[in-house]
Amino acid sequence: MTTRMDVLRHQRGVAVITALLLTTLAITIVASLFWQQQVQVRSIENQRMQLQKKWILRGAIDWARLILREDGRQSANVDHLGEPWAVTLADTRLDQYVENARTDGDDSDATLSGQVVDAQAMYNLNNLATDGYVDQREVDAFARLLVNLRFDGQLAQSVADMVAKTQVKAAVPSSSAAETGPVKSPVDGAGTAVQFLRFTQVDDLLAVNGFTPEMMERIKAFVTVLPRKTAINVNTTFPEVLAARIEGLSVSDAAMIIASRDRAYFRTLDEFKSRFEERVKAVTVKDVAVSTNFFIVNGKVKMNRSALDVSALIERADNATTSNASTTVLWVKEN
Repeated sequence: MTTRMDVLRHQRGVAVITALLLTTLAITIVASLFWQQQVQVRSIENQRMQLQKKWILRGAIDWARLILREDGRQSANVDHLGEPWAVTLADTRLDQYVENARTDGDDSDATLSGQVVDAQAMYNLNNLATDGYVDQREVDAFARLLVNLRFDGQLAQSVADMVAKTQVKAAVPSSSAAETGPVKSPVDGAGTAVQFLRFTQVDDLLAVNGFTPEMMERIKAFVTVLPRKTAINVNTTFPEVLAARIEGLSVSDAAMIIASRDRAYFRTLDEFKSRFEERVKAVTVKDVAVSTNFFIVNGKVKMNRSALDVSALIERADNATTSNASTTVLWVKEN
């Protein structure tokens, strides 16, 4: 028979268990709130650091633009690897900048590194076609470059065809328009014009059958995509590219020319041709140059636990010697 004392003991036991459960629940809720708060704090810190890194890189790009403008004013007719813009910026600590954002117990460590690269030292894929028509001479040059890099030269035609498809076709010259009629862009089954996306970066080559990510790692140092057709800058280019650009020039002869250039850069195209007349006699102003209009700025900021790596394409105007000298950022992308 249950006594009153047993009932009281049972009720006290239930009360203790209930109290323990409520305490556990409260602790769990408080711990969860603290954890959520910590996540939010970390998220805010990461956003703050990301914004700081973007502003640092924006300042670095502006600084590179200033250097390129001044270089254009002083030596607009020639660009070579001995100029200030070509000096690589090694990891540079930004202690003074980070000091204002440092929190208690936070071991801040911010560094900036970067480099300005002559984009016209590389082969421009947009040379392969003009106004939607393939340039066979450029196809042959790109094929030679692929062979120099130990790739299949036949891929050049496929790339040229793809580049041509991304361009709007120009009208046929008047001399032949009467015979052939106006040229129309490719159309789909509904009769509407098909416009492919333009090549904007080297990775777009992956859309062409035969190219692999492994090939991209090798080819990126020698190929680029610029808004218009460009010549190769002989003062900054590589033996593989120079040999591809000049028909009949071997890679070994191109390496010899590069070695000579590193001792004394070329001031004019005539000087380049006179120093290597027999090897480069077929070269034209459309093929090579001694100056540059396009540069790629690579920058990397490391801050505490994260890093931001970006590249920017800068165009320097041809009128860089005038008071209206200008540089334009064409695109900025994260790597």
